[in-house]
Amino acid sequence: MDAMKTNMKTAALGIVSSIAVASALNTAISLAAQGLGASPSTVIGLQPMAYITLTALGVIAAAAGWTLIHAKAKNPKSLLAKLVPSVLVLSLFADIPLFFIDGASVVGVVALMLMHIVVAAVVVPVFARTLPVSDHETDRVPGPTPAVTEKLSQGTA
Repeated sequence: MDAMKTNMKTAALGIVSSIAVASALNTAISLAAQGLGASPSTVIGLQPMAYITLTALGVIAAAAGWTLIHAKAKNPKSLLAKLVPSVLVLSLFADIPLFFIDGASVVGVVALMLMHIVVAAVVVPVFARTLPVSDHETDRVPGPTPAVTEKLSQGTA
């Protein structure tokens, strides 16, 4: 039970730290874009309430997906290696319509796209340490410890 609590704490720390670091980096991107003329009143995603909320939701969704893939996929590490870049590229398409908003600058929209990349760049290495996955079935599925196995074989458990 203690190992499970430790794993949950580690996972929660990974999620919270990912949100904090990605939000800080996205703040720098937003400020840089605004310094280059992007308007947060036109490109709403450059406002802190928008990008911090969306960063948090993105990290939480990523953690849920990562965990689900770890639990259900036959080869989760291989699947994530393909899925993460694919989802990242697809997420960039969500910002393309913003190029057509009256008054939206290319700088502002590109900044939003860069925020997607930053979140992925933060989340993947953090989750690799705090929510580790493996393609080896024995590494993923907990089984009895050697001591329990010995007791079972002796009929004393």
